[in-house]
Amino acid sequence: MLVWAGRALVALVSAAVVATIGFGWYTYRTADENVVRDDVIAADPPPDPADLPSVRDLPRSEQTILLVGLDSRTDTHGNPLPQDVLDALRAGEADGEQNTDTMMLVHIPADPEKKAFALSLPRDSYVDIPGGFGTHKLNSAYARGKNDAAARLRAEGADDATVERESTTEGRKTLIATVSALTGLTVDHYAEIGLYGFSELTKAVGGVPVCLNEPVHDRYSGADFPAGRQTLKGVAALKFVRQRHGLPNGDLDRVRRQQAFLAGVANQVFSSGTLSSPSRISALVDALTKSVVLDRNWDLMSFAAQLTTLTGDDIEFSTIPTGTIDLTTPSDGSAVEVDPARVRAYVRNLLTGPPPSTTTRSVPGTTPVDTGKVVVRNVAQNSGERPITAGGIPCVN
Repeated sequence: MLVWAGRALVALVSAAVVATIGFGWYTYRTADENVVRDDVIAADPPPDPADLPSVRDLPRSEQTILLVGLDSRTDTHGNPLPQDVLDALRAGEADGEQNTDTMMLVHIPADPEKKAFALSLPRDSYVDIPGGFGTHKLNSAYARGKNDAAARLRAEGADDATVERESTTEGRKTLIATVSALTGLTVDHYAEIGLYGFSELTKAVGGVPVCLNEPVHDRYSGADFPAGRQTLKGVAALKFVRQRHGLPNGDLDRVRRQQAFLAGVANQVFSSGTLSSPSRISALVDALTKSVVLDRNWDLMSFAAQLTTLTGDDIEFSTIPTGTIDLTTPSDGSAVEVDPARVRAYVRNLLTGPPPSTTTRSVPGTTPVDTGKVVVRNVAQNSGERPITAGGIPCVN
């Protein structure tokens, strides 16, 4: 399975970028009119659970975005990618598989003095999926919702195009409901991107700086990189974030790597002249409109204006607290154990104060890293520990 972490935040940043420079209005209109949209966010959120008022009763000017990296061999319109593109991406056949292998909540506070945070949700988290689906791995929520809706629509006599369109919407809604139930956060906006989109967006930002503690050679993902600092884009960046074989904690170590990658993306966009480069902005918008699916109600201009008011010196990345990483399940094989009550308590602390000190097996023995503007912290670390620096680029396994 593949993880496409960097692509989702690149899409998010792109949405902000298109309206922030001199010719931004035309560029913004181009993006807003051509990006693929889906009606997946309810206009009025459901009633707040009685036990979570402090989490869900947030000012409406605050924004929580669900970023999703989809293991899909299709474009944003559902068309299979050409085989030569799949070969370059080392993505196999266009078999219609649609697991969500990267899921991250990004919270933008209303108060510009508060820090934004990004919270990773491991794909193998064993969670309850609303809608009567039972308890399964988180990354199956999208597919279960979609497949259930597709069967119902076919039974009702719907044509193939209607089945594909409406069942995909239901899959996204099922994932959103699952994430909201797990974390207690209302999802205000949704951004989704697939394999090819990730590759194109990393090219558009001019590559992403990364740093490896050790050289890697992985025949499954094709990752073959030396130790140390390097800048990756396109297929090379895809190989970097997809690797999980050879990492001590598999997918949970890969979550750590994708957080570091996202930190590099954010710093690349905001620190390398991207915002002042018309050609770079045009490339971002072109990639955005070809690669990303957004919810129908997302006003990109207003969102961009909100981002420009943030004055915090960093964004904090972390992962939900987890238990055992090899939980035996009745039907899903080995999964990652999560306690919803513990996850919600962690989210409350992210919203109201420093994250609590928790015990997790996600990345044992690691240290937080400081990228200059973006901080990547692991929830196993005490909040009082000082981050280390690596020339502005976090080094990972």
